[in-house]
Amino acid sequence: MQESLRYGVGLDIGTTHVRCVIGHFDGANQSATIVGVGEAQNAGMRKGVVVNITGTAHAIDKALDEAERMSGHHVEGVSVDVNGSHIMAMSSKGVVAVNSQNHEIAEDDIARAQDAATVLQLPANREILQVTARSYELDGQENIKDPLGLSGIRLEVDAHVITAFSPNVKNLLKSLEMTQTGVNQVMVAGLASAKAVLTPQQMENGVAVVDFGGTTTSIVVYEEGDLQHVAVLPLGSVNITNDLAIGLRTDLDVAEIIKLEHASAISLGKNAPKSVECKRGDEKFEFSRKDIEMVVDARLDEIFELVDKELASIDRSGKLPGGIVLTGGGANLKNLAHFVKDKLRLPVRIASLNGFSGMNDKIAKPEFAAALGLMLADLETAEMAITKNKIRNATKSKEKSQQFGKLFKRAGNLLERFKT
Repeated sequence: MQESLRYGVGLDIGTTHVRCVIGHFDGANQSATIVGVGEAQNAGMRKGVVVNITGTAHAIDKALDEAERMSGHHVEGVSVDVNGSHIMAMSSKGVVAVNSQNHEIAEDDIARAQDAATVLQLPANREILQVTARSYELDGQENIKDPLGLSGIRLEVDAHVITAFSPNVKNLLKSLEMTQTGVNQVMVAGLASAKAVLTPQQMENGVAVVDFGGTTTSIVVYEEGDLQHVAVLPLGSVNITNDLAIGLRTDLDVAEIIKLEHASAISLGKNAPKSVECKRGDEKFEFSRKDIEMVVDARLDEIFELVDKELASIDRSGKLPGGIVLTGGGANLKNLAHFVKDKLRLPVRIASLNGFSGMNDKIAKPEFAAALGLMLADLETAEMAITKNKIRNATKSKEKSQQFGKLFKRAGNLLERFKT
C-alpha cells in the first residue's frame, strides 16, 4: 500500500503570507487527499519580489514546519510559484524534423519542438520560466492538440513562453536554500491557481482566473483549452488597506480590521447603518460607512479597470463565456463578485476548493488556490517520473531479453557447427 502512496507539496510564497499544502495520491484508490496545511506571515517580500532573504526563509520554514507536523511527512522538495509584475509572456514557434524511421511522433520530438520555441532573443537578466504549447502543426495540418503517436515529417509547435527577471527568481530560490528545501519545479502563481480551480470545459469555452492577492493581481486567460494570456498587475488588496488608513486617518492595523469586517465592494444601501465600529484591544473606533465605501470603490475601480484593459489587449473584454474566477485573499472582500460582474460585464464566481478529501475546512478559502494547484502539479510530476522510470526499466528489460536471445541463438549455431 505504501508503495502506491505518492506525496506532493505545494508552496505558495506570497508577499503577505506563505502557504503550504501537502497531499498524497493513493494509486490503489486513484484519489488525492490533503494531509497537511501550513501558513505563516511573510515580511520579506514586496510586490511579489524578495527584498529580505532571511525574512522570507523564516516564513517558509514556519509554514513548512506547520504542514509537516500536521501530516507527519518530512518535506524534501516542493513545487513553488513565482509572482510579480516582472513576469512577461510571449508567443513563439518551434519547428523540428521527426526523428523516428517510421515518422511516428514520440515524446522526444515534442520536447525538441518545445525547446526550439525557446530559442529567443532575451535580455541577459531574463530567463524562461515555463513553456506551454497552444497547438501543433504536422506537415501543414493545423490545430493539433496532442501529436503523440501521429505520423509525419515536420512538426511545428505554437507555444506560450513565460519569462521572468532572473535576479528575482534566484533570490526566491536562495530563500528556499536557506531552509534546505529542494525545488521540484517553478510555476507562475496565476497558472498554479488556475490548475486548482478550472475545469477542462471552462478552459475550452474561455475563462479568466483573476488572483487578487495582497500586493499583486494575476490574470490568466484560457480559451479552446489553451493558455492565451498571462499578466501580473502591481496592485492588490493591501492597496485598499493603505487607502483606508489614509482616508479614515487611522492606523494600518485598524484599517485592515475595517476592510475585513466592514468593507463592501458595493454599496449596502440606505438601510445599512451610517457608521461602523471596530475594536483593537480596549480601543474603540467609529467611522462613516460612506467614507469607507468611497475609498474601497475608488481603488477597486482602478484595479479592475486595469484587468479589463488586459482582457481588451487580447480582444477578450466582455467575451469570455466561462467568465471570471476570483482567487487570492482579496477575493474574501464582501460582495466582490457583484462588483466585478458589473465592471467586467462577465459572469463571476469566487473560487471553490471543496472538491478534495481531507482538511476541506482549512483549504476551502480562495487564498489557498495557488498552494493547492502547486501541490497537484507536484503530484503530477512525481507520477510522470515514476511512469517514465517504469517505461525505461521495461525498455531495458526488453533489450536485455533480446540480447540474451541473440546469445542463445549464437550458442545454438555454434553447437550445430560442432555436431557437424
